[in-house]
Amino acid sequence: MSGVNSVFTHDAEEALVWGAQLVNTMPGSAPGDSSPDTLTRLEDLVAFFEGQPWTGRFDRDHAELEAVRALRPRLRRFWEADEAEVVARVNAMLREAGAVPQLVDHDDLGWHVHATPLDAPLAERMAVEFAFAMVDVVRADGLDRLRICEGEDCDDVIVDLSRNRSRRYCDGGCAARAHTAAYRARRAQLEDA
Repeated sequence: MSGVNSVFTHDAEEALVWGAQLVNTMPGSAPGDSSPDTLTRLEDLVAFFEGQPWTGRFDRDHAELEAVRALRPRLRRFWEADEAEVVARVNAMLREAGAVPQLVDHDDLGWHVHATPLDAPLAERMAVEFAFAMVDVVRADGLDRLRICEGEDCDDVIVDLSRNRSRRYCDGGCAARAHTAAYRARRAQLEDA
């Protein structure tokens, strides 16, 4: 059930957050961004999986690792696309997986939607879960909540779940660096005056 302060449904917010976290495991592409790929080994996938709310099949093999790695650029496009492209991508992901939505209630999560069997491959379940989250985003006219970090030399993606839509930086320290740089610039300006 969605909380009073929630922007989207609980499961949609979870999917958006882990989707951003998954995308941010890719190496950076912004000029000067030297972020490493943090999803290269099976151990990385296991650690990522264990920190998420997923249920169902988890093979823990190299094929699964490569399928999840291949999903990352597909998810990244959601942060870069306009509404028409987002809708086309959502529909394609759901169609490719043969998604059949069903309401389920397990693990004290309340009613939520599963659209793939629990024994479907992990990358497929991830794609469909993220696509369903994007359905909520599009229906709520919330694409502006998917942003790229405004930090210098950073291209991490963020999901702004704040009430006033004010989030501008990732969790990687970019906000602190930006605030420090602004403070130093103000101090320098005062000293020069």
